[in-house]
Amino acid sequence: QVQLVESGGGLVQFGGSLRLSCAVSGRISRLYAMAWYRQAPGKQREMVAGITNGGITNYAGSVKGRFTISRDNAKNTLYLQMNSLAPEDTAVYYCNANDRNGLYWGQGTQVTVSS
Repeated sequence: QVQLVESGGGLVQFGGSLRLSCAVSGRISRLYAMAWYRQAPGKQREMVAGITNGGITNYAGSVKGRFTISRDNAKNTLYLQMNSLAPEDTAVYYCNANDRNGLYWGQGTQVTVSS
């Protein structure tokens, strides 16, 4: 069984920063792409940022220049550095990862940005 556990969420003021982590454990083979998604109340889940196992990244337009995705392949850990946070970034943030056997999701971590 594969587990993804996010951490690092919380309450932050407008303009502040947070760093999310996602630790992958269990019976996994080599991880391919990994990504962060978020879901705000009443909205659909949307992709925030993704990264290939070679380190190629892509970002949603709304976070480009403010968020940075990275990964440590040796530790099977995904990160999201979030700077210049705004109230519209408030959401539950989820990580996902895939290997040759499937796609896996974490349980989510809440990020709340106060104005």
